[in-house]
Amino acid sequence: MKIRTHMLFAAALAAATPAASQQFPSKPIRFVIPFAAGGPNDLVARIVGPKLNEALGVPIVIDNRAGAGGNIGTSLVAKAAPDCHTIVLVGMHFIVNPMLYEPSPYDPIRDM
Repeated sequence: MKIRTHMLFAAALAAATPAASQQFPSKPIRFVIPFAAGGPNDLVARIVGPKLNEALGVPIVIDNRAGAGGNIGTSLVAKAAPDCHTIVLVGMHFIVNPMLYEPSPYDPIRDM
């Protein structure tokens, strides 16, 4: 059993080598908050943002995109380039809104 685990780990490591050669992060990270500034979600982002900056060494740009119960900011991130330089702070709206709004501006499983 231990040999299989080591072989699986080695195969995963070999497959990840091309991705490891790319530099991340290569530009500032956009941290989208899908709610208004000054609220609890914004407060969390303002606390977490500087910690991310310290850990990653790149600027963290907090971008409040309020409206439509969180759909505006979340759909902005769903349509962003899949390079991990745009992130979103999600809450219950992330799962509930696609069930409430037809058609939904994003699919929580496919788009994220």
